[in-house]
Amino acid sequence: MSIVIAGATGQLGRLVVRELLGRGVPVEQIVAAGRSAQQLAELAAYGVRTATVDYDDPATVDAALDEGDTLLLISGSDIQNRSTQHETVIGAAVRAKVAHILYTSVLAADTNELVLAPDHAKAEEAIRASGLPFTFLRNGWYTENYAAALLTARETGTLLASAGEGRVASATRADYAAAIAAVLTTPGHEGRVYELSGDYAWTFGELASAFSTVLERNVSYLPVSSAEHVSALEAAGLDPATAGFLAALDGNIRQGALALTTGDLARLAGRPTTPLVDGLRPLAG
Repeated sequence: MSIVIAGATGQLGRLVVRELLGRGVPVEQIVAAGRSAQQLAELAAYGVRTATVDYDDPATVDAALDEGDTLLLISGSDIQNRSTQHETVIGAAVRAKVAHILYTSVLAADTNELVLAPDHAKAEEAIRASGLPFTFLRNGWYTENYAAALLTARETGTLLASAGEGRVASATRADYAAAIAAVLTTPGHEGRVYELSGDYAWTFGELASAFSTVLERNVSYLPVSSAEHVSALEAAGLDPATAGFLAALDGNIRQGALALTTGDLARLAGRPTTPLVDGLRPLAG
């Protein structure tokens, strides 16, 4: 029986592998599954087993799973196709008769108005319907999601957003990885739904202040309307669909979609979540 990490070659997945190793999980019990040959080779250097998996090719997923395995399904990043891809992995898990499936969802997936929530709610429904023992790890926002905004602020001295006075309870990927590894290596999590987020929900004014501290220059928050935000993003070179998507995310934040704080993340990780400034410092280069 192994711990299979589907999505191990992504940024979160690689951190989960390292957390498992740090917790003393034997390398032969860890299967890092993903698409990137280069990243799989780097993970193999730790001594863990690897499997090349393509979510668009069910046979590759079947080959990576065995009866009794614990499967961590890290949600896919291909927004257009990930619902189908998630169904592929869930189907393979059923065929393999895995002992436990864990899924990285999003905060309050079944009730959240977040533009990303429907895909996650659909995956949760499919997992519940599968009959497999499950745990939902409903991840909030990553502090690292503001890396590009930080670098832009270095050049412009402004943080432009249409989030109004909305708050974000972000945490670092390392925080989430620590909590996920804890769930993978301790009993009693079957049937649980964890709402994972940072200990403190900050405003964009506070984000601008944190940028100022990290960059050692004054950064001001420039709140704009959604339409103005789309125009600014398009002027910066983004296509209309991407610009609209990002503005919609800010609209969700304005409405409170990412402000939830439950303490679940810190409790599972066994430590407070990383403060905003500390999470931003590595992103400044």
